[in-house]
Amino acid sequence: MNYKLAQINIARMLAPLDSAVMSDFVNNLDRINELAETSEGFIWRFTEDNNESAIKIFHDANIVINMSVWQSTKALFNFTYRSEHKNIFKRKKEWFSSMKEMHMACWYVPFGKYPTPQQGKERLVYLDTYGESPYAFTLKSNFTPKQASMYKLETRKQK
Repeated sequence: MNYKLAQINIARMLAPLDSAVMSDFVNNLDRINELAETSEGFIWRFTEDNNESAIKIFHDANIVINMSVWQSTKALFNFTYRSEHKNIFKRKKEWFSSMKEMHMACWYVPFGKYPTPQQGKERLVYLDTYGESPYAFTLKSNFTPKQASMYKLETRKQK
């Protein structure tokens, strides 16, 4: 089976989206989303008006969610750290508070399948609880789709 990389990242805003504090972030959203969508290796991006799914799943109106699917970890890494996105990423403290819990997770999904916010939350919780594995990991890891397909979640949870 052909697998692709799914990712979720969440952030807790310092102020509501319509505030002056968040205005420069909001003003760059369309440009950065378009950059992602035209980047090599991009497949899909979660869109939800007013981010209501994140509010319901994370029980926090200040949480924003970003989810996408990419051809590979390399493609996501290049977009995140080697494109114009990196300049916005460097400014995250202007708009978002530091989070103690995991705020970014990657995992593999079968090609043509797209993750839900609930699945993303499950991966974040898993990372907080058990650490990195082929089930949920960060871009610092080198897990492959083959490792993920062979990984038994029950084994990790028993350790």
